[in-house]
Amino acid sequence: MTATVHGATVHHGSVFARLPRGVLALIALVSLGAVGAALVSQHVFEMKPCPWCIFQRVIYLAIALVAGIGWLVRSRPVTLASTVLVLALALGGIASAVFQHQVASQDVSCALTLADRFLFVTGLETMLPFLFQVTATCMEAASYQLLGLGFEVWSGLLFALISITAVLILSARRARIH
Repeated sequence: MTATVHGATVHHGSVFARLPRGVLALIALVSLGAVGAALVSQHVFEMKPCPWCIFQRVIYLAIALVAGIGWLVRSRPVTLASTVLVLALALGGIASAVFQHQVASQDVSCALTLADRFLFVTGLETMLPFLFQVTATCMEAASYQLLGLGFEVWSGLLFALISITAVLILSARRARIH
C-alpha cells in the first residue's frame, strides 16, 4: 500500500512506517559514530577542532540523545516528538556547517561567534576537555579535508541525511493517518 505526501510516495511497508523507533535508533548510532570519528580525527590524527567543530559535536550528541529517547520509549507521541526534535536539530546542524564553511572558515578568529559563546556559557570546554576543548581557529580547522572536502562539508551532508530520514519517518506516519 502506498500514499503520496507532499509529492513524495511513501510505502506503508517501508522501514520508516514499520520501524520508526528502529530508524531513530540508527540515527542515534550514526550521530554517536560521527562524534567518535571526530574524536579519532582529533586525538589520533591530531586534527584540531574549532568552536564550530565542537558546536556540531554538541548537536550530534543532542540528536543521539533525542533519537535514543524516541527509540527507548514505546509511545507514538514520544516517537513523533523525538522525530520532530531530531529534524529541528539536524536543520540547525546544517545551518552551523554552512556557516562554518561560508563564514567562519574565512575568519582568523572564531571568538565571539555563536559557537564560541555557547561553549563559554555552558562551560563544556572545561567540564569535558577531551570531548569539547577548542584547539584551533576556524581558519586552521578549514585546512583539514577528506576526499577533497572539508570536514564541515561532510558534517553538513550527514546532517542533511539525518534531516531527510526524519522527514521520511514523519511522512510515513502522516500517510498512515490518512
